[in-house]
Amino acid sequence: MSRRTAPLTLDHLAQVDETCRSCLFWSTDPVARAAVRAGEEPQAQEAWLSWVMREWGSCGRVALVEGRVVGHALYAPSPFVPGALGLATSPPSPDAIVLMTVRVDPASRGQGIGRLLVQGMARDLVTRGHPAVEAFGDTRGRAVGCLLPAEFLGRVGFKTQRAHATTPRMRMDLRTTATWKSEVEAALEKLWGAVRPAPSRAPQPRA
Repeated sequence: MSRRTAPLTLDHLAQVDETCRSCLFWSTDPVARAAVRAGEEPQAQEAWLSWVMREWGSCGRVALVEGRVVGHALYAPSPFVPGALGLATSPPSPDAIVLMTVRVDPASRGQGIGRLLVQGMARDLVTRGHPAVEAFGDTRGRAVGCLLPAEFLGRVGFKTQRAHATTPRMRMDLRTTATWKSEVEAALEKLWGAVRPAPSRAPQPRA
């Protein structure tokens, strides 16, 4: 079964979960959010996504299984994420990109799609020279809402940056992650070289 991630584009929005497609929690502050008329949330979200992509570049990944979108992740620098300022553990660190959302279709959960999306995001940000990513967790164990479960963030490599009873701010240092990954790959390559069977000698011609 083919599984991969790809940069999020406007064309993918029609395949994204409807709840997320209409959610303005991260992309607007409370005043701007209240000014959006009922039913116009998807258009406002599309306008925000177009703005971020124009000013900063790709700000998300989609997970594709056999070519079908089964999940997505959204991330951007904090100036593009005014909704984060209302959280108790805000603001994010100046050097960090903010991971807002990792959403996986219910039918595809439990298959590592969330981890795949985080890995795809990390590769993208490392390639672009960003040193860290932060996210606001939810310690209440909920799988719904705008905050990511803190337990999930911990499983995929985030550590608590600023503690809070319900909404800790968590951080992944991408430089450390990249170094660890390189060291593991080097160790595996060394191990494989050590156990690789020696090539058999070609038979000698008989005299």
